[in-house]
Amino acid sequence: MIYGIDIGGTKIEIAVFDSDLALRDRWRITTPQGDYDALLDAIIRLIAEADIRFGSEAAIGLGIPGLIDGQGRSLSANIPAANGHRVAVDIARRTGRTIVSENDCRCFAISEAVGGAGTGFDTVFGAILGTGAAGGLVSQGRLLRGRQGIAGEYGHLPLPAALAERYELPLRKCGCGLPACVESYVAGPGLTWLGRHHGADYRDVPSLAAAWRSGDTAALAARDCFLDILGATFANVTMMVDPDVIVLGGGLSLLDDLVPLIPTAITHHLFAGFPAPAVVPARFGDASGARGAAILAWQTTL
Repeated sequence: MIYGIDIGGTKIEIAVFDSDLALRDRWRITTPQGDYDALLDAIIRLIAEADIRFGSEAAIGLGIPGLIDGQGRSLSANIPAANGHRVAVDIARRTGRTIVSENDCRCFAISEAVGGAGTGFDTVFGAILGTGAAGGLVSQGRLLRGRQGIAGEYGHLPLPAALAERYELPLRKCGCGLPACVESYVAGPGLTWLGRHHGADYRDVPSLAAAWRSGDTAALAARDCFLDILGATFANVTMMVDPDVIVLGGGLSLLDDLVPLIPTAITHHLFAGFPAPAVVPARFGDASGARGAAILAWQTTL
């Protein structure tokens, strides 16, 4: 058996897979807030319960939002109790087992590359596009982490100056502390901000999308600006790593009328005669966090 654990700001999910990566069981608990020891205790209880249910001490993969630095310390706005702590190291110490840990977006990427929407492609870029924008790169079924484990953070590429000028966009400070990260414009909150910038004042993405589908001129202008920025960003990714496919996850990937427009938006920012990679929605979606963590643990046993 292999356990994948996905730690989120509101829930912790454990998923149990067999050696063929077939799902055997999964369940969730509420994430303890504000107390690191309580967080560890909750994860330990999930592992102990899985051990009892399946009569084994399985390999464990852990997915956690935010960044994990070179010393294994967490930096996560969603789970502030974990900040500065080495979650995987502390769980390993208490369980006596090896714990493989990774950012949740890169867990998404490996999940979709191995048995997901990226199956059959050598190089897969997994891109979450929801309340935030981040991703990961997988080559021949293996996650490419890079020197500091930040490979795939496409949301923190800077807004191209040409697009800032074209759409008269102010340079918005990102929550990471850097100026004008594209996440501030293409993640869900950024898309609704673009709506307001173009005169389409809607409270959320579904309302804005409904408006552009009904022909609202301001909403359509916001959509086209969004596509231009996202296309330029994915074109930068393409020129750097040339993926065979981009697999989209997160809430914005569920906009069926938006996803088919992305390859054309990418092509506008590529060299003439060089087509965009395929862009496809995720197969596993929200399940990819735990599944990807389990795959990373499974690969350490091969």
